[in-house]
Amino acid sequence: MASTPVSLPAVSSHGRAAVYEEPIGPAGVRIRTLPHTELPAGAVAVSMRSASINHLDLWLAHGAQRVTPPRVIAADGAGVVHSSNDLAWKAGDEVVLFPTLCCWECEWCRAGQNVRCPRFGILGEHSDGTACELLHIDARNVFRKPADLTWSEAAAFPLTFLTAWRMLTTRAQLKADETVLVVGAGAGVAVAAIAIAKHLGARVLATSRSDAKRQRALELGAEAVFDSAGFSKPVREATGDGVEVVFEHVGPATLEESMRSLAMGGRVVTCGSTSGVKAELTMPRLFFRQAGLLGSTMGNASEFEEVLKAIDRGLRPVVDSVHSLEDVQGALTRLDAAEQFGKVVLTVSAG
Repeated sequence: MASTPVSLPAVSSHGRAAVYEEPIGPAGVRIRTLPHTELPAGAVAVSMRSASINHLDLWLAHGAQRVTPPRVIAADGAGVVHSSNDLAWKAGDEVVLFPTLCCWECEWCRAGQNVRCPRFGILGEHSDGTACELLHIDARNVFRKPADLTWSEAAAFPLTFLTAWRMLTTRAQLKADETVLVVGAGAGVAVAAIAIAKHLGARVLATSRSDAKRQRALELGAEAVFDSAGFSKPVREATGDGVEVVFEHVGPATLEESMRSLAMGGRVVTCGSTSGVKAELTMPRLFFRQAGLLGSTMGNASEFEEVLKAIDRGLRPVVDSVHSLEDVQGALTRLDAAEQFGKVVLTVSAG
């Protein structure tokens, strides 16, 4: 399919905001007050109630992303419409934000494949983010907030649940009678994967270096948990031949063990590589076992709508901790220490 590049709709942050200014870790993200500008045509101004942070924000703070500061952080957010230049939204509407950036006009976007847009990006990385008092964003990125979620929960699910949903349903095509191994339980996307896999009716296993996080994974619905060191042997012993799907986001530190954990015809699906960017793979294990290795990033608007429907049916995000916007450095430090289980949330405004 041919694609005609179109510019990304403008996104801008206003008022008090958490701004990445210097690549020195959490201390390089500081609270600043940004000027207000006029709301563009087709955009919505959202008064942010909550935002949540991801490893992406941490990598930004450490200078690991190719982003020139300053940049307002955070891809996830929920709030109340302040004003709108789109008839679909009015002041007072409670909303959550679709964190995938795209042009909305190219052939891929018109076909519903936002992740394949030539201008694909992520809110808070390729534009200013949600950790601010007021955000101007294209109306097509705005969705109604699930009524049963608190503001913290509403900010906790968009990026990780969208990512995990696409990985498990669209890419890995996980079935209800299959077993999935979630590697690195505790990270926001892994916690989302456990919840989604259980929601889909699959059997869930999980790994973690932390005994406390393994216990939390059991409480969330995992049937068995394993230490991250050499987990493939006990996983195969517990399953007979291995699992149908391995949910990966760690990378070099675990990929070989993940491949060893697969049943014949199984597939590894990955969205990240927190332990490094290059991994070695034993090729015969890939082709003799008829295995699949699948990559995935973010998700499409239609997949975000499916996540919202699942939340209406009872799927719930896990909030690790809630910090004030002013304590953004403390929130990032908690993420940096890998202490979290679920999402670390920032309260921007109490309304």
